[in-house]
Amino acid sequence: MVIPMGSLTGMTAKVTLSFTDETIEEARRFAKREGLSLSAWMDQAAREKALREVFTAHAAAVNRAGLDLESAALADAREVGMVDDLLFRGRPRAA
Repeated sequence: MVIPMGSLTGMTAKVTLSFTDETIEEARRFAKREGLSLSAWMDQAAREKALREVFTAHAAAVNRAGLDLESAALADAREVGMVDDLLFRGRPRAA
């Protein structure tokens, strides 16, 4: 479902929340700058935070499983560089 930015369309729950004055002031400023209602901006911010939590949990699970994808990718890049050096001796590859 795509929710038009700045719109309450698609929002299904109305809740009462409490925030510090500073948080609300900043949220209102950011919402205005992005052309969103405060509700739409808070919805987007909460969704982004939830996604970060999911991705962080996934990264931790990958790490616990002993899968070091970053190191593997860096090793692959080094290997490609070594092959390029051997094959092309510093000359650029043909496109």
